[in-house]
Amino acid sequence: MLHVAILTIGDELTGGRIQDTNTSFIARACGREGWKLAASMAVGDDEGAIKKALDYLLTLADAVVVTGGLGPTADDITTESIAKAFGLPLIANDEVLAYIKTIFVNYNLVWTDNNAKQAVFPAGAEIIPNPGGTAAGFALHVGGKVIAVIPGVPREAERMFPEGVVPLFKRAFPEAGLPVHTRTIKIFGVPEAKADELLADIDRKKEGVEIGFYPRFPEIHLVLSCRTESASDAKQKLGHVEAIIEGRLSEFIFAYDDETMEGTVAAGLTDRGLTIAVAESCTGGLICDRLTDVPGSSGFLERGFVTYSNAAKTELLGVPQETLEEHGAVSEPTARLMAEGARKNAGTDLGLSVTGIAGPTGGSAAKPVGTVFIALADKKGTSCRNYSFRWDRRRIKQISAQAALLMVRRYLRGGMESV
Repeated sequence: MLHVAILTIGDELTGGRIQDTNTSFIARACGREGWKLAASMAVGDDEGAIKKALDYLLTLADAVVVTGGLGPTADDITTESIAKAFGLPLIANDEVLAYIKTIFVNYNLVWTDNNAKQAVFPAGAEIIPNPGGTAAGFALHVGGKVIAVIPGVPREAERMFPEGVVPLFKRAFPEAGLPVHTRTIKIFGVPEAKADELLADIDRKKEGVEIGFYPRFPEIHLVLSCRTESASDAKQKLGHVEAIIEGRLSEFIFAYDDETMEGTVAAGLTDRGLTIAVAESCTGGLICDRLTDVPGSSGFLERGFVTYSNAAKTELLGVPQETLEEHGAVSEPTARLMAEGARKNAGTDLGLSVTGIAGPTGGSAAKPVGTVFIALADKKGTSCRNYSFRWDRRRIKQISAQAALLMVRRYLRGGMESV
């Protein structure tokens, strides 16, 4: 089995100014290839720290992936530091330099001489092309091991690793390990511990399938993995375990693999030729934001109302002032009228509404922070659900949007009675 280590470089990482997403991405990608992550480290833009980190990681791993520090500025010292660590001279690559200059011409950018720094590499390095930026990566073969260096910009690293680094490692280590086949089942509405309890008796060794729990608030992703050369064998094993999980968690499953909640809702609305309008209070437009992330959303989302104040609920949705005074903005009657008003004013098939107390203030004994009402209306009637969430303000908004989309998804699958 190939053992891989990850080294991320940058003062912005060690200083906590930006979040390191490259390590998690690369680790997941390695796992899919059947490679084991031996270690991961982060160091600042310091020549000595980079050398020490590489020396240590090479004692643990067959290959090291390095990200960061390949830019044109003075603090980008990764290439120079690695060359010096292995006693290699730096050599300019004319082809890479010409490619960088072409990018500047095509995008009408102003050229400065320090950009040529990105075309300089340690002697003997294998170039790793960067189709999404100016900083090419490179690889060194040292003592039977491989060091692959790519930019730290996540969108560039996330393309260069699978397209450039993975094939390189496979060539260098052809017997690296069995590929890992995976299937992701996404659930919402059940605690992780309860889901684990419901699946505890599955004999993972007998089935040949591992089950991993990966919370991604407000969702939980169940990742099924199977190591085998045969794709058909993997499909059979994963399908068998998937069927068992579906039999126990069907009411909580909303998507698979790369699907999203908003994507499944969009597909359902499109397939049925339905339109929707959304009225949001505590979520502040988050539901519409998620729906409009789906290409073609103009085909089903007619409009959205962010009615944060009582006046907006009355003026834009027709919620009577008497209802607001008697029941409050956060109440079932108000939520119902908001959904009905959105549907009526937009002339859509469905109206969806959310109103709640996101906190940290504004709660009471009768309606504590986290109280949320979500309503869905169609031409036949309106359904409303009351939730009591326990999270902070941002997470209450996120989980409220998720619950609202789930209500629409359930409606699309089984009508108002299933909501």
